[in-house]
Amino acid sequence: MEAFKKITVETIVQAPVEKVWEYWTEPSHITKWNTASEDWHTPHAENDLRAGGKFLSRMEAKDGSFGFDFGGVYDEVRLHELIAYSLEDGRKVTITFRGQDNVTNVIETFDAETENSIELQQQGWQAILNNFKKYAEETAR
Repeated sequence: MEAFKKITVETIVQAPVEKVWEYWTEPSHITKWNTASEDWHTPHAENDLRAGGKFLSRMEAKDGSFGFDFGGVYDEVRLHELIAYSLEDGRKVTITFRGQDNVTNVIETFDAETENSIELQQQGWQAILNNFKKYAEETAR
């Protein structure tokens, strides 16, 4: 079996790691930032944040033309530090949170899928991360 190519996206959020963690993991927040573009949204999210726990985000085009479930199972969770999970297709994702004072560096590394180009996947995941940064900074004020 061929190994997946790994892609990394990151951002620096002007908010303490405790807040960043809360916004990243709580479904009431996830539904507000988990989108790559204005014409998409996440109407529903579930999150059982523990090793062996499952998560699910329903991502849909706002016009109802397309939608899909994004979900998986957590492999490791270290409060305010690390979230690692496996997607349903076996790909792995790791999110590292590095907090210092009121700034948190969020680094997300994921296995690429084979349908879309590396560039497209990187842009999509970075767009969601940028949206998260914007939401977290506005909410933390």
